[in-house]
Amino acid sequence: MSRRAFGLTAAAVLALSVAACGNGGSSGGSTLVGLVTKTDTNPFFVKMKEGAQKAASSSGVTVQSFAGKQDGDNQTQVDAIENLIASGAKGILITPSDSKAIVPSVDKARAAGLLVIALDTPLEPASAADATFATDNYKAGLLIGQWAKAKFAKDGKQAKIALLDLNPNQVSVDVQRDQGFLEGFGVDVKDKNKIGDESDPRIVGHDVTNGDPAGGRTAMENLLQKDPGVNLVYTINEPAAAGAYEALKAVGKEKDVVIVSVDGGCPGVQNVKAGVIGATSQQYPLKMAQLGVEAVAKFAKDGSKPQNTDTGVTLITDQPADGVESKDSAFGLQNCWG
Repeated sequence: MSRRAFGLTAAAVLALSVAACGNGGSSGGSTLVGLVTKTDTNPFFVKMKEGAQKAASSSGVTVQSFAGKQDGDNQTQVDAIENLIASGAKGILITPSDSKAIVPSVDKARAAGLLVIALDTPLEPASAADATFATDNYKAGLLIGQWAKAKFAKDGKQAKIALLDLNPNQVSVDVQRDQGFLEGFGVDVKDKNKIGDESDPRIVGHDVTNGDPAGGRTAMENLLQKDPGVNLVYTINEPAAAGAYEALKAVGKEKDVVIVSVDGGCPGVQNVKAGVIGATSQQYPLKMAQLGVEAVAKFAKDGSKPQNTDTGVTLITDQPADGVESKDSAFGLQNCWG
């Protein structure tokens, strides 16, 4: 056996071992559904896994779960798809770490007869999957942008905007939230499919966070060095927002800056209630996964394929703005996850 072949085999065994540990049951001849998430630590994906297991119990199927080592880890997702094809899975639910790079693997799975549904993050092109079950990420960004615009207009303030994005790959979810926010705030985004080509003087800059608190703190520190007058911060998600807040607090600016975000997890909504985050767009990962598992179960039964599904988004804030529909943090806590 060549060194490369041995490495691939070892990776396959390891990935299957991880899947079995998170499975919650053995296949026993039942329909196998693969859930492939970006990570297994972000509460969003933890809740997604919970939703998949719940739906598996009621649908009579078995779910095997895989996850990247970190956001942006495409290779582990490629290995997971290979394992699921070899294991005879009927369908794959995937939140792609790299929505372009994963497409050849998705093509291979579909050619082998598997149903592939993208969850949360559309593939590029979206038609590479059989369907997408996701938040309208552009709308999620648009809502927090509209809210921030109304707040700054009411307060009579000129914005200095820092944008804390995901990673350099500019995956679809990252682009859509970022561009939605800027358009909601009234910024000309130039190319709607590209982050960072704006010329609006209100924008201090963009930095990347990997969607976690440590990355959010570092990105915020970098942008504060560029312009200490930042007073509006957009973040790709609430863990990044928590890190940004810590960076602001460390220099005594936490009360001078408005933070907006996307997620709707319980820690994030608690931060809305505490005033750490001004507004967040709540999405519903449990629903995405439940619908995905049900769709694969139906496909296994009668061959029918689902349509794209918008799983909904709600603006959560305790500072409602005229003309922007929202719910308060009490609603957010009733419907949060994580």
